[in-house]
Amino acid sequence: MALTTSTMLELGTPAPDFALADVVSGQTISLATFADQPALLVMFICRHCPFVKHVQTELAALGRDYQGRGLGIVAISANDVVNYPEDAPEKLKDMANTLGFTFPFCYDETQETAKAYTAACTPDFFLFNQDRRLVYRGQLDDSRPSNGLPVTGADLRAAIEATLTNQPISPDQKPSIGCNIKWKPGG
Repeated sequence: MALTTSTMLELGTPAPDFALADVVSGQTISLATFADQPALLVMFICRHCPFVKHVQTELAALGRDYQGRGLGIVAISANDVVNYPEDAPEKLKDMANTLGFTFPFCYDETQETAKAYTAACTPDFFLFNQDRRLVYRGQLDDSRPSNGLPVTGADLRAAIEATLTNQPISPDQKPSIGCNIKWKPGG
């Protein structure tokens, strides 16, 4: 397991567009899918990573808690499935169904979307305001698989609440930490 931190993309960066299939519905998901949402959370996750497993119940809770509240959410897995078959689309679909995800879970086969977002680890979170400008990129909370702290989603939830109520978000943000994205050879 390679411990990797998020790249901390510059705040204010516009959300890169994408067009990826939801592993559950088969529908194509893009930025336009969320055009009527005042905020958008893009999460890079996968199935096999212990850091994602540690927080996956909280990720599902985020979807339930913010459903209908103006937050669009999309999860994306970009891992190389040849070397990490646990992250194949059918396994991602099982994960989404088991956890009861209320948001699309897409597979980025070409890894171009992950590169466009400068995603580095799983989990990696990118929160955009209504203008689709980056307002938060960082950790879910201070919990890690081995530190004994409870998973609360405190950091990300505070940023979401501030975004939805047009409040400022501190630019002092802690990077997310997790497994590195499993790039394809030559990627």
